[in-house]
Amino acid sequence: MTRYPTNKTRWPLNRLAAGALQTLALTSTGLAGAQTLSEVVVTANREAQQSFDAPAAIQGIGRETIEAAGPQVNLSEAINRIPGVTVLNRQNYAQDLQLSIRGSGSRAPFGIRGARLIVDGIPATMPDGQGQASTISLPSAQRIEVLRGPLAQLYGNSSAGVLQVFTADGPQRPELRTSVDLGSEGLRRYGLQAAGQSGALNYVVDVSDFQTDGWRANSAAERQHLNAKLRWAFSEQTRLTLVANVFDQPVSGDPLGLTREQFEADPRQAVANSTLYQAGKDVSQSQLGLVLDHRLDAASSLTARVYAGQRDLDNRLSIPLFVQTAPTAAGGIVQLDRRYSGAGLRYTRRIPAGEGQVQLSAGLDLDRMSEHRRGYINNFGVQGDLKRDEDDSVNSAGLYTQADWAINEAWSAVAGLRLNRVDFRVKDRFINGSNPDDSGEVDFSATNPVIGVTRHLSADTNLYANVGRGFETPTLTEIAYTASGSGPNLGLQSARSTHMELGLKTKLAEGHRLDVALFRINTTDEIVVASSSGGRTIYTNAGTTRRSGLELAYSGQLAPEWRTHVALSTLSARFTRPFASASGAPVAAGNRIPGTVDRALFAELAWQPRAVPGMTAALELVHQGGMAVDDLNSDRTEAATLFNLRLGFEQKLGAWKLRESLRLDNLADKAYVGSVVANDGNRRFFEPAPGRQWGLGLSATYAF
Repeated sequence: MTRYPTNKTRWPLNRLAAGALQTLALTSTGLAGAQTLSEVVVTANREAQQSFDAPAAIQGIGRETIEAAGPQVNLSEAINRIPGVTVLNRQNYAQDLQLSIRGSGSRAPFGIRGARLIVDGIPATMPDGQGQASTISLPSAQRIEVLRGPLAQLYGNSSAGVLQVFTADGPQRPELRTSVDLGSEGLRRYGLQAAGQSGALNYVVDVSDFQTDGWRANSAAERQHLNAKLRWAFSEQTRLTLVANVFDQPVSGDPLGLTREQFEADPRQAVANSTLYQAGKDVSQSQLGLVLDHRLDAASSLTARVYAGQRDLDNRLSIPLFVQTAPTAAGGIVQLDRRYSGAGLRYTRRIPAGEGQVQLSAGLDLDRMSEHRRGYINNFGVQGDLKRDEDDSVNSAGLYTQADWAINEAWSAVAGLRLNRVDFRVKDRFINGSNPDDSGEVDFSATNPVIGVTRHLSADTNLYANVGRGFETPTLTEIAYTASGSGPNLGLQSARSTHMELGLKTKLAEGHRLDVALFRINTTDEIVVASSSGGRTIYTNAGTTRRSGLELAYSGQLAPEWRTHVALSTLSARFTRPFASASGAPVAAGNRIPGTVDRALFAELAWQPRAVPGMTAALELVHQGGMAVDDLNSDRTEAATLFNLRLGFEQKLGAWKLRESLRLDNLADKAYVGSVVANDGNRRFFEPAPGRQWGLGLSATYAF
């Protein structure tokens, strides 16, 4: 007996087709379709579908949310609306944001681990698993989506989750937009964007200039950014997209973390060695990519990508001079010249199967990075003698396949498999009497299966369950040192994990949606800090860990003028076997994994009064739970609850569209720790967050 109304095409397939049609429609509407676009996601199966139908925990945020969340400089401004994702602003542009998905990646002292970053189809995570969020251009981003759980394992190394950013398409009518953002601590961002359609060419070109004096001493930063996307439609079947990104950060001071005593005495101070050694970073990156989409026929398509880029880094560390001059020391200035490239190919086909259909996809990812790494004495900010000189390279290859089967109106299933291989090579060029040849190589491989099933209880309620295997290699930075100082740490193992997830998605009523997910991640050979001092961090494997928690997202239109959004996360991230800590003291089973936030809550109440067209006001509540600072759990941060207020106005005057926004963050001026440096050997764990902050945004768009 059929439980739901039927027709020639079952309703799961109707939704799939509707999602594809909506995506095509939004491609032509560009920025105007931002609010609807956030409901279409592609990360779960690499094809357009409604987020409600995706058999995984996945949420997205659209253009309007990105623009209202702040000056569009850091991912941390808007991502707190997505449960299961923690993005902490360290108030330190020399170390990037601290991003963690379901507790993975919290160990990172800089950069991003445990998650895959992808921008317009091009990886922003290197083959060794380390990513950078600073190069993402938010002013031109149309949407951001985050996939958590087992299906993320089909993206390869270090993917507890996948964060994907999509640059906007240009509108049919060409536009020119200028914007200015001003804020506390001398924050200023100036932007210029040109976007539109000219014949077969769709284009978006965005440039911005950002500066801040910094909330803490020695935390000033400057950043220039260019992001461009050019898309040629050669025919209805074939599109070629060129994406270019140029990033330059010539100034970014590093105030370092503070001890408990320093934080309580003056949270805005910098450690003395920070200014003595002029700690900070100068980094530039340029990247070019091509993505070809070709529809072979009504049921199959082919996507290919190639990309290449370079990253140059000059990082001044605050290591005492007597430590830098030791025979096995690598100095206090790191200079890095990196080249990276890659290619990918994916084939997708839909095949009728009984009452439903199967969408099959298969692909190949090839990625490579090579870098020339040098270390010099940091003679109080002046480059001294050479202490390290080596060539490093990482090659990654991944072969994957995925099948999404809409069995009938009541059931659907997903299964996938990815084969991975990651090769590390270190060629030492600094060889003398006290420094032997430290060259070496190591290879990692893994087979990651994923399987899941969805029960469509009704057209408005889906229940799904997934399980999958994942792995995470150490990065080049994490294999750099051994405890003896002799060569790279090639004995470090990759972490292996099992991901389990149970989720529910339901439309409670018209305009009201609830997503709930329960998860557990069991990991063996977790990568942890063995010791950290003198600018040298040594890593080891630490038995087993368990991460489990609850994620909830609710959006509702309470009344014609009122709407709300709530994102709640809980996380228990613990070591399940004892091991020796960095100090040699035993770490007990049950200790919390440092840097993981045990709970987080974002709640917003937004008002759009009919009496004042174009106006939006919202009150935000942001709660951040506590974090342990080290494996011993010797200290922890206190939970903090903040309130933010934002106002927005929009006017249309002929061909002009004007927007004004005002934000007040941390209204109560609460003092709290925003993030921690996990397992810091000097006990400088604490990175303070700012008190009350204000921000003003102005933009003017002219449509030709």
